[in-house]
Amino acid sequence: MSLAAGFVGAIGHTPLIRLKRLSAETGCEILGKAEFMNPGGSVKDRAAAAIVQRAEERGELKAGGTVVEGTAGNTGIGLAHVCNARGYRCVIVMPDNQSAEKYRLLEMLGAEVHKVPVVPYSNPNQYQKVAQRLAQALPGAIWSNQFDNTANRDAHFSGTGPEIWEQTGGRVDAFVAASGTGGTFAGVAGFLKSQRPAVRCVLADPPGSSLYAWVQTGTLAATGSGSITEGIGIARITANLRDAPVDAAVHVEDADTVRYVYRLLLEEGLFLGSTSGINVAAAVAVARQLGPGHTVVTVLCDGGAKYQSRLFNRSWLAEKNLLSALPPLPEVLPAPLAQALVA
Repeated sequence: MSLAAGFVGAIGHTPLIRLKRLSAETGCEILGKAEFMNPGGSVKDRAAAAIVQRAEERGELKAGGTVVEGTAGNTGIGLAHVCNARGYRCVIVMPDNQSAEKYRLLEMLGAEVHKVPVVPYSNPNQYQKVAQRLAQALPGAIWSNQFDNTANRDAHFSGTGPEIWEQTGGRVDAFVAASGTGGTFAGVAGFLKSQRPAVRCVLADPPGSSLYAWVQTGTLAATGSGSITEGIGIARITANLRDAPVDAAVHVEDADTVRYVYRLLLEEGLFLGSTSGINVAAAVAVARQLGPGHTVVTVLCDGGAKYQSRLFNRSWLAEKNLLSALPPLPEVLPAPLAQALVA
């Protein structure tokens, strides 16, 4: 028998998927790490499990304790699953501009959800800071602090990176990914560089984030206005991202993110969220820069079900002036998708 030890034991060892159409178009192998196949549905399951495990090992989280986190959703979902599996209470603080599906899922999983207004990180009422104060006020609670808790990055250095290296047989020319906490990018990039320093590690960045300018000029400065993407893009260097090996950055507009989300669905059969769209858009850009014959790996972060009311909704896309970003739609669409997209 080959058995997983519960929810946590089922995390990781996700497939590496060849994106057939995009590989053919670029002449490169464009490969997506299928993190949406983790048991909680996203790449953040890895960080959630690692953070809880480290807190347990250090004696900071004891039986019946509480885990508090500020999150755009996926880390909270991962933590809610882990807390259910390990017997902890889960308290989640979220900005109030995320998709409705995320709030409902967290509540269904038993997490206590607090929505707070969107404010800059410098504001004491920013969602991460509210979570920190909540954790300090609750007996037996820890603040998981996904942005600056390097258990996040370490999980990808010891897990995701080695998996990619093994799955490609060490033939990786570039790794491309967006950054929210920085844990996935820094951990995977750090491991791949430790195996082959020539691997090009490229950060994908959406409008409104400051990381593209930071890579280009060394100064944090927002490029464009806010983005439709959730949970990525940031205006500071987190402890997880600090000292990460970043060779270059690609700025990806929302229109390209939407276009690639739909291409993944219609051409590859992959129903994914916006972060996967930005990652794949940037991977294609890097493949074109490198030229044919290279292998480019990116991350397919989470599924599309949590974004149905937004990414897959004609009215919302029209409100964001993104209908023109849709690729040509086939004449026959599944009925729900046709109803959502066809005027």
